[in-house]
Amino acid sequence: MTRILSATIERWPVAGAFIISRGAKTFVDVVVCTVGDGDHFGRGEGTAIYYEGETAEGCAAAIGAYAGPLDRQALLQAMPRGAARNALDCALWDLEAKRAGQPVWRLAGLAAPAPFPTAFTISLNDPARMEADARAATARGFGLLKCKLTGAGDRDRIAAVRAGAPQARLIVDANESWHDLDIAAEAAALAALGVEMVEQPIRHGEEQRLAGVAARLPLCADESCHTRADLDRLGDFDAINIKLDKAGGLTEALALAREGRARGFRIMVGCMLGTSLGIAPAALVATGADWIDLDGALLLAEDRPGALPLRDGLLCPGTLWGTGQ
Repeated sequence: MTRILSATIERWPVAGAFIISRGAKTFVDVVVCTVGDGDHFGRGEGTAIYYEGETAEGCAAAIGAYAGPLDRQALLQAMPRGAARNALDCALWDLEAKRAGQPVWRLAGLAAPAPFPTAFTISLNDPARMEADARAATARGFGLLKCKLTGAGDRDRIAAVRAGAPQARLIVDANESWHDLDIAAEAAALAALGVEMVEQPIRHGEEQRLAGVAARLPLCADESCHTRADLDRLGDFDAINIKLDKAGGLTEALALAREGRARGFRIMVGCMLGTSLGIAPAALVATGADWIDLDGALLLAEDRPGALPLRDGLLCPGTLWGTGQ
């Protein structure tokens, strides 16, 4: 019989600081869930959605208190979305793969994973620092940069990033900070600098702000999009950012990607800060995505043994999770 064996909290330092419009982080606490049946065990990792009030401690407690069915489909109804359900869902996938002796991608009916390019985040800072960080990122082989913005001085920041990385593809993440701005005008100015997408310009819950906005760039819902239940109110967005912690696991994330595409949304796959144990299942959702932003482990000072290898800006499949071995 499958049982929850543990839910533990681990702290991982960030390399330097991760800075967005809501503040800076120098470490991330993740919750690691382990499930087993006496013969096999599986692990999954979740990072609390802090802007929704989640904490690692609360996620660990929720997993420890869970008494519902340990079945992935039943879990969608028995446990609320969020990082706790993500860690448990991914642990169940890992266990299922080991029982079957088959990788998760095969069990899920997906193509075999291959190396893929990921965006690399340029943290919010003054223009000169962002220019230097962009130059350093492209020197490491990253061809897609995701720039954090704050709603003030953003055009100068992106002009500086463009100077530091003239050949890179650029996307930007406003993290809800454009709520008082002319979104169409801001998007037009950034489009002229070669930006190709704007993530979450408005506050979660204020999606009506985008009604009638004719932006020159695709607008992508992040904080506004968690699960399939959100899609009905996202018609003024062009794309959705799927994160396993928001969706509450790989099971819902795969379903969200399928339904999102069917409704005509472009797909971004992102992540919270976390180790390769959390990135590995997210990589399975990334096949065919328009934008992939799975650098959460690359922003840490160190990663787990068996971390997903990075070669010339490409993340490669690893052996840390979901291999069936």
